[in-house]
Amino acid sequence: MNLFTTTTAWAGSQERPRDADAMAVASFITGLVGLLVFNLVLGPCALVLGTAALARRTSRRSRAILGLALGAADLIVLAALVALAPYGVDFDAAAAE
Repeated sequence: MNLFTTTTAWAGSQERPRDADAMAVASFITGLVGLLVFNLVLGPCALVLGTAALARRTSRRSRAILGLALGAADLIVLAALVALAPYGVDFDAAAAE
């Protein structure tokens, strides 16, 4: 028994689809969290993870697509915040009311 053997064959194993499913879920979660915090980092991460999951033929295709949509929404929210910043729009004051 060799403890340091690595397996790279994907033909008969379920490792590759499991990785793709995990990427789809991670894409969805990072896109969702990115709407609230760290838009600049989590938005592109959601886009990359969702694209990679779809490229690897995930069985959770809808979750990967939602991750892509949420990643794009993260970047749109970031662009809106940057565009409204010079006009002095204070989002904290609006939330306090």
